[in-house]
Parts: sequence; structure tokens; C-alpha cells
Amino acid sequence: MYDVTEVSDAEVELVQLLTPEGDRISHPRYSFTGDDEMIKGYYRDMVMTRKIDTEATALQRQGELSLWASCLGQEAAQVGSGRALGAKDFVFPTYREHGVAYCLGVPPVRLLAMFRGVDLGAWDTVESRFHLYTIVIGAQTLHAVGYAMGVERDGLVGTGEPGRDLAVISYLGDGATSQGDVSEAMVFASSYNAPVVFFCQNNQWAISEPIERQSRIPLYRRASGFGFPGVRVDGNDVLAVHAVTTEALERARSGNGPTFIEAYTYRMGAHTTADDPTKYRLSDEVEHWRLKDPIERLRAYLTRSGAVDHDFFDAVDAEAQQVATELREACLSLPDPELGPLFDNVYADTTPYLDEQRAGFEEYQASFADAAEGGQA
Repeated sequence: MYDVTEVSDAEVELVQLLTPEGDRISHPRYSFTGDDEMIKGYYRDMVMTRKIDTEATALQRQGELSLWASCLGQEAAQVGSGRALGAKDFVFPTYREHGVAYCLGVPPVRLLAMFRGVDLGAWDTVESRFHLYTIVIGAQTLHAVGYAMGVERDGLVGTGEPGRDLAVISYLGDGATSQGDVSEAMVFASSYNAPVVFFCQNNQWAISEPIERQSRIPLYRRASGFGFPGVRVDGNDVLAVHAVTTEALERARSGNGPTFIEAYTYRMGAHTTADDPTKYRLSDEVEHWRLKDPIERLRAYLTRSGAVDHDFFDAVDAEAQQVATELREACLSLPDPELGPLFDNVYADTTPYLDEQRAGFEEYQASFADAAEGGQA
């Protein structure tokens, strides 16, 4: 029987290019080739992502959103991977990839509209290349693999023609790796050499269950059982995440099949706003990871390298505050949905039974207007 104690921390390779103190280091395989201007852009992306996330959490606490899934502490994993995407790569997210959505130009208010309950996700998935949020745990991995298999059959993989090939990336959490859907997706991905990257944000907690209760081995090692590479990257190091994701996406586009990336990070906040993490984890653990904050890590590098001065940080903070203010105003001004059109999207051609339902609903809805008029009289 396999003894989990045999796996020591020393045996688990963690790809890292930027230490928690903000020092650049080298890795024998992966490297970040961007300049400080690009790194400044990543810093801005992460600050904007956190501000959007913080504002959305506040709106939920004030009763303006029904729920919100925070990505606090996971900004480097999302921005690093999001900025590694090519011009045609397609994303299948969970319900927490707000930073990836930001990188792909999805208006933040569209995310809030879904959690406010005024639509089911109304951003343009074709234009943004960012699929709708998936609430069912792990289901998006099957969607991603199916899409990737279609991409391969369309001849959009391994051609070598500039601007033609594309890859698919599916985001998932550590808890999703315990779902059968994920195992099925990996079987199909391996069997059909699908151009897909499984990007797992291991934030240590599947709601209230720690990672130690989910897996006896590091998650990235599971990939070998399905016949494709797995790699663990420091999920709080935006440079390392970008480097690892860039290589995995290129491998997929070139026709060399799937990769599993385990971004080792931490969920600083609650699983969702319906959760109370103080009931199942210690404050000391949170403080330990707070010292590895991905934004502070990049800020330390930019400061020490002399790439920026305090005016840069002040300008980014001011912009983030403006984004938050505009987001709040946009959220509060979202119109209530018209429920009548729900019936238009059930079948391609309507049925007598559906017409009867529509008529009954319209009569019921009109009764409120009649009651209101009667009260005014």
C-alpha cells in the first residue's frame, strides 16, 4: 500500500521565478522573457482584479448580489495564466476566474449581473473567448475537452501556420479533482490527444475540506496516470505562472496533447459569501499565506528593481478606486429582467403546452399591475 509519508516536500518540484520577498530567481526549464513594462501591466491587472473582487464582496454583503465567489489571494494564478493566452485560445472557467475574465475584456458588471440574478451570463463568449461560468463542480472540464476535440478535427492544431492554431484551457479547483467528471475529461483528453490545458488552482480548501483529505499525492502527479505531463507552479508567482502556462498552451497548439498545471496558491477569503472559513481553518494558517501575497510580492520586485516609483502605485490605486466606483454604479443601475422572453428559449418551435404556460404567466404578471392601479385609485 502506498504510504503518503514517503512524499516529502523536497520531492515536490515547485516552479518559481519570483520569491515571496520579491527577488527574481532562475529555473532550469522555465523562464519569463517579458520586460518590466509587462510586469507593471501584470501588477495593474492584479490590483484591478482584487478591487473588483472586494467591491463585489461588499455589494453582496449589502444585499445587492445574491452570492459572490471571491478570488482573493489567487490573482497571480489568474492573471499569469490569462495573459499567457494566445489570440484564439478559448477558456472554460469555473465561477471564480474573475481575473481571467478581466484579462480577456469581459466587463466586470456582466459577472456581477449573473450573481445579482438579472441574467444567466450575458457576455459574448465568442468575442471574449471566455465561456460562461460553470457552477456544477468539474463539469467545465468535459466541455473544454469536447471543444478541444472539435478544434483538432477542424484542423486548427499543429499546422504551424501563424495565427491559425489554438488551444483550450479549463480552470478547476483542487476540490474538483475529486469529481468523476474531471477523471473522465482527462481520459478523453489523453486518448484523443486533445489540445487542452487543465489549470488547477489548488487553493488548499474544497469549501471546508483540506487538500490532505482529498489526495494522498500532489495533484500534479495525477496527470502521469492519464499519460500526459503535470507540473506544479507557485500560484502566487505571476511570472512563473505565465511561463508555465505559455509552454503548456504552446504544447497543446502544436498537437502534442494535454498538460495538467497545479497552481499552488491559497484562498485568502471564504469559499463564497455563504461560507464562514473561521469554522474550519486556523487564523495562523491565513497569516502564513498572507506573507506570500501575490500583489505584495510583485510590488516588492518593482520597488527593488527601480522600475517604478510611488507615483506609479498611487496611480494604479486611484484607477482601481475609480473602477470600483463605476462598477458599483453600473451594478445598482442594472434593470430587472423581463421574464416573458424565458419562454422563447425553451424550444426552437413553440408547443401548445408552452403557449398555455406563457398565457398563464402573463395573466399572473398582469395581476400585479392591476393591483397596483387599484391601490392608487
